[in-house]
Amino acid sequence: MSYQHEKTIQCPYCGEMIGILIDGSVLQQDYIEDCQVCCRPINFTVRISQDNHADVIARHENE
Repeated sequence: MSYQHEKTIQCPYCGEMIGILIDGSVLQQDYIEDCQVCCRPINFTVRISQDNHADVIARHENE
């Protein structure tokens, strides 16, 4: 079973599609990571379901 998930999200600032790698061994995560294109901080909320599916919400810092 893979504990890493690759996801593509859209930056809430610049609109570019960027790839992120998610640690699937932690079921609920909230963290900040800078956009690879515009370098602005993105707030990530990640939830891993029982069937090992990663749901990702990406928001800008003022949301």
